[in-house]
Parts: sequence; structure tokens; C-alpha cells
Amino acid sequence: MNSSLGRQLLVWVLLPLASAVAVDTWLTYKSSAATASVVQDRLLLGSARMIAEQIGFEDGAFQHQIPPAALELFQSGESDRIFYRVTTGSGQLLSGYSDLPLPPMDVAADSPQFFGATMRGEPVRVVAFFQPVIGNPSALPVTVEMAQTMHAHGQLTRKLWLHAVAQQLLILALATIFILFGLHRGLQPLVRLRNDVRSRKEGSLHLLQTRNIPSELMPLVDSFNDYIQRLEKYTKLRGSFIQNAAHQLRTPLAVLNTQISDAMRAESKAHGDTWLVAARKTLQQTTRLVNQFLTLSSAEEYIASKTPISTQQCCDIVQKVLEDLAAMAHGKSIDLGFERSGRDAFVSTDPAALREIAVNVIDNAIRYTPVLGRVTVRVHSTERHIAMSVEDNGPGVPLDSQEKIFQRFYRIEGSDSAGSGLGLAIVKELAARCAAAIRLSAPTHGGQGLLVVIDLFME
Repeated sequence: MNSSLGRQLLVWVLLPLASAVAVDTWLTYKSSAATASVVQDRLLLGSARMIAEQIGFEDGAFQHQIPPAALELFQSGESDRIFYRVTTGSGQLLSGYSDLPLPPMDVAADSPQFFGATMRGEPVRVVAFFQPVIGNPSALPVTVEMAQTMHAHGQLTRKLWLHAVAQQLLILALATIFILFGLHRGLQPLVRLRNDVRSRKEGSLHLLQTRNIPSELMPLVDSFNDYIQRLEKYTKLRGSFIQNAAHQLRTPLAVLNTQISDAMRAESKAHGDTWLVAARKTLQQTTRLVNQFLTLSSAEEYIASKTPISTQQCCDIVQKVLEDLAAMAHGKSIDLGFERSGRDAFVSTDPAALREIAVNVIDNAIRYTPVLGRVTVRVHSTERHIAMSVEDNGPGVPLDSQEKIFQRFYRIEGSDSAGSGLGLAIVKELAARCAAAIRLSAPTHGGQGLLVVIDLFME
């Protein structure tokens, strides 16, 4: 099942956008956790400062109290536990939980220190604040530690993250809606193009309209129009071919009907046999004409299967064709010869197409060569090139007609040959399929005649 272009475009647009949203969601979670940590650290430090401000040294002893406000800072919807501890510089516990973890040993005492720890099986965030006390005979500051479990921290992280994710999803949803709208509007030219093609009647070969077509679609429309023009030309050629074929067949069939009728009305067996012989010859010509029609039609659709063949293989193909046409040449007392020159080489061609080319070129030469004439077939090879030439001493082809003789049903004016004008048209079609080149020139011996050369190359 063919996939939708609109869906493909939507996927390829939304995929990077969704990936960006996913990455941003992960970064947002990290940012939310960092924000929650900052809030928690500030609450811990604020509470520690409040406790530190209540510490004094009087009458040779430390005086301290825990203000309720220092603990009320942590009130929230989560059941977090708060731990604190106040110790002297010498490590004497003044107040709080004695099992609260100590700060790292390498921390500086001139700034608050934040660190994570575990308290009674739960992860906690701890701040250690160092407070100098006036009147303290020891130079060491008092250490105030505040710790809080991580429930409120996790709740704040999720709240901030979910709020950001909701915004991202809303943006993604709005972007999807706008992209769908844009794709719908952007694909309208394709829809109009489709409707233009669908609304056409069968057999219509009008060109597609190029007005209001986006530049990205112009190559497609131009390709369609080029194909339509070629299809129109092909259809006209087909129509002309059918008309010419009907005309070519109508005449011999009418002659054949007359000849058979005359044979049936003949007064004697000898006269009847004469008309029957003529009818047989007409039937043979008509059969050959029909076969050439079929060959030309097959040549138009033929897909060449090119393989490397040697000079000897080309010679074998040509000699087999000469054997098949020898009787035809003998009937006109034509000297039918074959020559080979050059060293052995290899070319790339279709053996079946090459044989059909040889049949039509040699047959055409024999038909147009007069009685007691001469037809010579040569195979000359050089490195990566083989030339098959057919030379005759017939009437030749005028210079202005050399291109026309490859047209279907074309015959040189004044020619008395029984040819149909299809032989060289078949040669042209097959040569194009197997990448062979055709050349026409005057005979090498001078005088009248024609030299047809088929060039084959190794790809």
C-alpha cells in the first residue's frame, strides 16, 4: 500500500520537533531539580542563620535556643523531617541530633557548606553553617547543621517540571495544528493536478496547465507534458502506420481475389494454372508483408539483451543469413559474396537483433539489385569495433532520399522492386535497441549502387 505524502511530510516535520521537545523535557527536569535544590538550600541556610544568631557565650558557658520560626520555614504539604545539631568548635554537642552526619573534613570554615547524606535510612540535604561567637575563649566557630528529607524537594521538582512539560506539549499541539493546516494548503496544487488528470476524457492528450503551479512541481509537470507530447506523436505514428498497413494489404488482397476469380473462370487448365501461380506469388508477397508488419511491431517493443560476441560469431550469423537468401539471389542471377578482414575482436550487441538486421539489409539489397548484379557482404573488425557492410550495384539512393529510406513504407520513385518499404525501418528500430550505428555511402568500387554499414562497438 502506498503511503500518504502528507503523512510522510507530517512525520518528518514533527519527528525533529518531538525530539527537540523530548530533549527540552529532560533538560527542564534537570533545571527543575536544580531550582528545587536552590530553594531548599536557601531555606536550610536561613534556618541555620536564625539558630546561629541565638547562640552566645556568658558566664563561661554557651547560651543558645532554637527559635520556632527556624523550623516553621519548612512547613509544606509533604511530611518532611527536620534535623539539626549545634556543636562547639571542639566538637561538644550543644543541642540537636548527635547522629546527624558531619560535614566533609576538607570544607572551609568561612562559608556555609551544603552536602547530601543519609539520616536514619532517608536521604537528606544538609547545610553546615559556621558562626563565630563573641566572648568565646576559643577561636573556633560554632557549627550549626540543618538537615531536611527530600520529599518537598521532589514535590517541587515535579511541580515545576510538569508545568514546563504542559507548556511544551501545548506548544507541540499548536505546532501540529498549524503544520497540518500548512500541509493541507501546501498540497492543494497536487490535489488540483490530480483532479485535472482525473477529469480528463479517455484518449485526451492535452498538456497539463502550468499556471499557479509551485516551482517544486514544475519538473514533474514538465515531465508529464513531455511524456504527453511523445505519446501524442507515438499515437499519430501508430495511426499512420495502421492506415498505411491497411492500404498496403488492400491492394495485394484485391489482386489475389482477382487472380483466384480468373483461375476459376479459366477456359482451360493451363490458363487456370497460370492464374494460380500468379495468385501464389501474390500470396507469398502478402505473407512477407504481414511478417514484416509483425517484425516491425516487435522491434518497437524489443528489449535488447546485449552480450559480448566475437568477429567469428558475427561472421557465422551473416553466413547463415546468406545461406537462407541464396535462393532469392540465385533467382535473379546475382553474385552474392562474403568477405572478412581484420583481426578477431569483441563487441557488445544482441545476436538475435543482429541477425534480423542482417536479414533485412541483405534482403533489401537483393531486391533492389537488378538481374546479373552483385551484392557483397563484408565483416571488418578492429579493436573493440566490428563493421558489417552490404554493398550492391543497384540503382543506389539519391542524396536527398538517404534519410527518408528509413521511414516506413517509403520507396524510391521509379523503383520496380516488390519491396514494402519496411525493411530499413525495421533495421533502424533494431539498431537503436542494440546501440548500433547505421551509415550510408557510395560503393567502394564506384558507379551506381549503395553501401550500408552497420557499426558495432564494445561498451
